[in-house]
Amino acid sequence: MSRTEVDSVAAERNGEGISDADGEGDTVIEVSDVTFGYTAAPVVEDVDLTIEAGEYVAVVGPNGSGKSTLMKLMLGLLRPDEGEARLFGESAHSFDDGERVGYVSQHASAAKEMPITVREVVKMGRFAHVGFGLLSADDWAVVDEALATVGMAEFADRRITKLSGGQRQRAFIARALAGEADLLVLDEPTVGVDAESVEAFYDLLEALNDDGITVLLIEHDLGAVVDHADRVVCLNREVYFDGPTDDFVGSDALARAFGAAGGILGGGR
Repeated sequence: MSRTEVDSVAAERNGEGISDADGEGDTVIEVSDVTFGYTAAPVVEDVDLTIEAGEYVAVVGPNGSGKSTLMKLMLGLLRPDEGEARLFGESAHSFDDGERVGYVSQHASAAKEMPITVREVVKMGRFAHVGFGLLSADDWAVVDEALATVGMAEFADRRITKLSGGQRQRAFIARALAGEADLLVLDEPTVGVDAESVEAFYDLLEALNDDGITVLLIEHDLGAVVDHADRVVCLNREVYFDGPTDDFVGSDALARAFGAAGGILGGGR
């Protein structure tokens, strides 16, 4: 897909817009002509991308395609060499309203070293609201509601070290919900998660999106993307496709982005 075609699809989608009393239709992420490289060679180049409130967007691409780098640029963790990234209407690099963004990484295994309970992990989501002070009864109610939403209430007092990979990821999603995040960003969240739990995990994401949370998913599993995401961005340094999932399935973007490895999605950098 040419840049003109990408822009046309994005403009058509954004023009339709989702808008209701909850604020859907507002721009959550805006990336304009962004180029970035860790060395002289760019990892992402001339990327234009807009994500509106309430969308469920998946970014796919081969190994080293710049998926995770683009995510870091969107969240302000990296500063573009060229162009601009904006988060909730502000420069992503200076955005400091951390309670609006929940992040779930692919490294659930890191939680194995944390000698704390599931409720204590989810409690951390309230720190954006109360600092590191004592939580009120209302704060604890939010924590318990988040646990119930992700189906982890019965595991609240279990140590995080005793959970499966899928359960740990649910706990981290609950932490984001406890922070009352508007945007949930997940970087290959099912890496290391048993196959039986994957479908239930994506059903949970879909339900959260139905409740109005914007979901940005960096994913290697094309099947999960096709089954659950509403919109696909196919990236290999530059954007090869940006549009509805059904259109992506019928396009040649995957083959062009992946070359000889088309159809085999790998992890991002």
